[in-house]
Amino acid sequence: MPAIFRTLTLACVSLSLALPAFAAANPPQRPQYVIISFDGAHELAQWQRSRNLAARTGARFTYFLSCVFLLSRDKRTEYKAPGRSAGRSNVGFAQSKDEVRQRLSQIWLARAEGHDIASHACGHFDGKAWSKADWLSEFASFNRILRDAYEINGIEGEPEGWKRFAETEIKGFRVPYLSDSKALYSALAEDKFAYDASGVSRGPAEPRPVDGIMRFSLPQIPEGPKGRPVIAMDYNLFVRHSGGIERKDEGAAFENRAYDAFHAAFEREYNGQRIPFELGFHFTLMNGGAYWRALERFAGEVCVKADVKCVSYADYLADRHDATRAGNVGG
Repeated sequence: MPAIFRTLTLACVSLSLALPAFAAANPPQRPQYVIISFDGAHELAQWQRSRNLAARTGARFTYFLSCVFLLSRDKRTEYKAPGRSAGRSNVGFAQSKDEVRQRLSQIWLARAEGHDIASHACGHFDGKAWSKADWLSEFASFNRILRDAYEINGIEGEPEGWKRFAETEIKGFRVPYLSDSKALYSALAEDKFAYDASGVSRGPAEPRPVDGIMRFSLPQIPEGPKGRPVIAMDYNLFVRHSGGIERKDEGAAFENRAYDAFHAAFEREYNGQRIPFELGFHFTLMNGGAYWRALERFAGEVCVKADVKCVSYADYLADRHDATRAGNVGG
């Protein structure tokens, strides 16, 4: 996996992040939202594993899809990133037509089960220096490749409604490397995305509308013996724990550290203001799958609570819209 993910721990962050929040005597009656997402959505086994977790816990996830995984290697020139030659990608392509077929099936099943399919662009390039026109070109590539994936790869059995899904239901975005820019946000607004989840905040933060797009942020949460803040994403934990190098022999310890950090951050909100708590993951099993095991433990414990809603970004926006219409803005 590329090593230029934003791994800031921001030493200047207020030490209050590392301290237990005061538990409100009368916590808000609104539900505690937990929003769990996956970037890239590559490995087929992890598609199934995540869907199984959802079935056990009632959770609904957002899958930020990289469109290059819908192109077999012999079709890779269908994609051309801004400023690069055709057929280039930072994360590769699918290895075969059958792999694409299986991934398309997983996407369709996840959608049918109520999960949110969103965009992670295509080739996982760092577009911080891209222009608005570059981003619009990348969005157009994503839209075309998703819409025409069956035809491009010569796969039979396109489900009825697939093209309508591709053209009308992709409303969310997370930028690769969390590398946002003014040009990106201008392009997102022009392409009429409903939400962006590329931000990073000091702690759990309420999403905010900007230029008609709801902006979400992955929080920094206290982690480890010293409670140093780290972005609540598996890759950032991987870098924190082992420098981005696999150390499977310590996987159990890393799992417990991640679980403890997730649980403590959740409890702080659950017993406090109940700000939505966001977590980000990839389909890569880092440090022997430590962070997925921590996620499964965490979701299995909290998503089944009556006053907790483990939802996708799209579900959260729908709930917020319904609450606003009902006159219960905070609900």
